[in-house]
Amino acid sequence: MKALLTTLTLSLFLASTTLAGNWPGWRGPTSNGVAEGSGYPVSWDSSKNILWEVEFPGNSGSTPAIWGDDLFLTTTTDGKNEVICLDKNTGKKKWTTDFGSERAGKHKKGSGSSPSPAADDQFVFAYFKSGDLACLNREGKIVWQKNLQKIYGEDTLWWDLGTSPVLTNNLVVIACMQSDNSYIVAFDKATGKEAWKQDRNLDAPEEASQSYSTPVVVNQDGKEIIYVLGADHVTAHDAQTGKQIWQVGGLNPTQHKYFRSISSPVISDGYLIAPYARGGSITGIKLGGSGDVTKSHVAWTNEEKGEFSDVPTPAAVNGRFYICSDKGDVLCFDVKTGKKIWGDRLPRSRNKFSASPILADGHIYVTREDGTTFVLDQGDEFKLVSENPLEGFALATPVFSDGKIYLKMTDKIYCIGKK
Repeated sequence: MKALLTTLTLSLFLASTTLAGNWPGWRGPTSNGVAEGSGYPVSWDSSKNILWEVEFPGNSGSTPAIWGDDLFLTTTTDGKNEVICLDKNTGKKKWTTDFGSERAGKHKKGSGSSPSPAADDQFVFAYFKSGDLACLNREGKIVWQKNLQKIYGEDTLWWDLGTSPVLTNNLVVIACMQSDNSYIVAFDKATGKEAWKQDRNLDAPEEASQSYSTPVVVNQDGKEIIYVLGADHVTAHDAQTGKQIWQVGGLNPTQHKYFRSISSPVISDGYLIAPYARGGSITGIKLGGSGDVTKSHVAWTNEEKGEFSDVPTPAAVNGRFYICSDKGDVLCFDVKTGKKIWGDRLPRSRNKFSASPILADGHIYVTREDGTTFVLDQGDEFKLVSENPLEGFALATPVFSDGKIYLKMTDKIYCIGKK
């Protein structure tokens, strides 16, 4: 193992492109929308820099996960939930595993497979609208499976379940935030045994109690903390016990009935950034404390209706966070103050943005629903570098691995790399 690591380190040192391979969950290796490595392409189209293209059955809005040479994606086909493993280098299918029964989507952008898979060096975890959660090994064999809705109660969301599983060192965690019976639950990765279940029933009106966001797991001073946004609150939980450490309320001061949340939080530089109010507000919360820290730890709130993101989740690094609004405004803010540094709108289109931005090698990548990806400079001003069209309907966030970009549409996936 030491020899392998030494060889890898030397290879990376000698290469002009720095490679980084694993993409364990939908927001990347550090859960903040930041890609590791460099040398990613900034321009492509159907005849340029497309290394391979693979179609798959069904209709899927989930973002793939990558570990090693394996790319995992979820879909539904023939009434079943399905996990597909591809070789990320060639696009060749390695295996397919079906389990549970499909529960079809309600919304035109919805499906039975909106939650994104999560992976580590041993397992891949897949969760579906039907409530089915399964752990598969790297060969596609089901290690354990269960249906959360049969165990803990039916899905009462008005629309299509979208929260994705997240991983701690030893647990897989699911958040269920709905009209009643909201909870966070954790299972042992290897056995599927319930490790803990924490109720999360907060005083939010009607649809505002519902959330499609995904928790964030962060290691702080050697301790894993889970942060959850939804039901007009942000809560922090001990990852090993589920016990709530602190909460922040006040995200819906007017008690608006329909402030369901879709965009997830992002954490950077000691702050949690919470998009809310259907794109109408964004709040900066200083990490730490215990109990109700609303008055002591809310650093700033920025409200400018329609400018922020309702669906895409921000990306953050080095004291700045970046938003792509549903209509295509790309904005850069200071993490600690919430002040806008720059922002402008991408070329106008009737198509919206559902995919979340990714920061990679000094650039910002944002993908529109019509399959067009815009690349911007990650500098001190709004600067559009390129506009890259591809055929398809894009809801998934781009995935970055070993100098290549994996762009998944609802029925196909492209591998983009420099030729």
